[in-house]
Amino acid sequence: MTITQLNLNASVKAEQLFAYFAEQPWAFWLDSCDSSHEDCQVDIMVFSPQITLTTHNKNTQINFYDAKGEVIESKCSNTDPLSLVDYYQQQLFSQHHLPHSELPFIGGAVGYFAYDLGQQFEALPNVAQQDIDLPDMAIGIYQQAIIYDHNTHQFWLIANANEKQFWQEKILKLTQKIAIPVSSQRQKEAFKITKPWQSNINKSAYAKKFKQVQEYLLSGDCYQINLAQRFKAQYQGDEFQAYLALRAANNAPFSAFMRFDHAAILSISPERFLQVDQQNKVQTKPIKGTRPRSLDKQQDQAYANELKNAVKDQAENLMIVDLLRNDISKSCIAGSVKVPKLFAIESFPAVHHLVSTVEGQLSKNKRPLDLLRGAFPGGSITGAPKVRAMEIIEQLEPHKRSIYCGSIGYISACGRMDTSITIRTLICQQTNAKEKNIFCWAGGGLVADSQVNDEYQETFDKVNKILPILSKL
Repeated sequence: MTITQLNLNASVKAEQLFAYFAEQPWAFWLDSCDSSHEDCQVDIMVFSPQITLTTHNKNTQINFYDAKGEVIESKCSNTDPLSLVDYYQQQLFSQHHLPHSELPFIGGAVGYFAYDLGQQFEALPNVAQQDIDLPDMAIGIYQQAIIYDHNTHQFWLIANANEKQFWQEKILKLTQKIAIPVSSQRQKEAFKITKPWQSNINKSAYAKKFKQVQEYLLSGDCYQINLAQRFKAQYQGDEFQAYLALRAANNAPFSAFMRFDHAAILSISPERFLQVDQQNKVQTKPIKGTRPRSLDKQQDQAYANELKNAVKDQAENLMIVDLLRNDISKSCIAGSVKVPKLFAIESFPAVHHLVSTVEGQLSKNKRPLDLLRGAFPGGSITGAPKVRAMEIIEQLEPHKRSIYCGSIGYISACGRMDTSITIRTLICQQTNAKEKNIFCWAGGGLVADSQVNDEYQETFDKVNKILPILSKL
């Protein structure tokens, strides 16, 4: 494997470069959105995978590709899907020398783990309707990638030594057209919402489910349960244009655009799930606690101060911090798990969030995917205790969550990993020749002293830089 600096014009932006790959199935962009957030470090663009793994229920299909992107072999397995990712990644990269680099990704696995993949790891009920036809896991394993380092403002090419020159020449040719606007380059139909957003839970239904949650809480089943509603609309046009509008409005550090054959995923997540760095230090940053933003500076600061001093929100956050301390302890050295930041305020264009940081040291006999399995799905979007909360979510929410509240990220061949929690995440899917549906979710953690009107409004606060943005395109 090789790492080559790409000598591109200083005016070239990541979105301009990725636009040339955005129509290709299995082209993914893990995007830091040029954010000033402390976690904005690199963008990772991958395309033309060597291997893909897609899991439906208990079965994982493994496809192998030639240099032209054609499938040359397929297998099916009912083995644990995370073990399969680990196995095939090691198989592919065992024949290559891996260079030492400060870059977090030098080739490896990139993709998503849907919330419903959790049914592979826990015995859970299966009653919610599944009306989105996407895999529970979709992972590509890549030997080539483009990395943009936000600190040095440099682009880097990761490639197999035998293919370095091919990819380097191709990318340089593409960038010669960079002066042409992205919309003109691609000549795609403009994105437009054609049938307005509708929720799968109206206010009265939400109030009824809220009451059921309170009954579970009072009976001692749980002490926090996440409840979400789903918005659905119909659309036409180019999903990448929609993503560019969302990234501009939200500047979220864990954003992503993912293209599949008949679907696209648009994520503008602010939340890190699990990171493993080059020293095997583990970090997770749960979000629990939200206030809206205001254009009035005094009111905006008042919202932030209110959140900073909110006893209820701190209590919710602390519950999830304790849950995640337990989850990552399964894979970390005993006594290494610490909480260096508790109840920090992080502000985003749509909302203020209460964010804590939990860290540990990965055990020598554990791999990053062991850590992921032991903590999946993230506790900040389930509730606590986790398994019982997931059972209740499955009963109360009318539809499967699919990718919502799952995770997007990478597992590098060098052993580093970084993943998001897929909140503020949308699915665009073509269901037939005439119909394209777009889905978006919003939810929140409910505790015994939650107020139904406040919690219902909070779900709309979380999407006030999403649904209106897309409706105006």
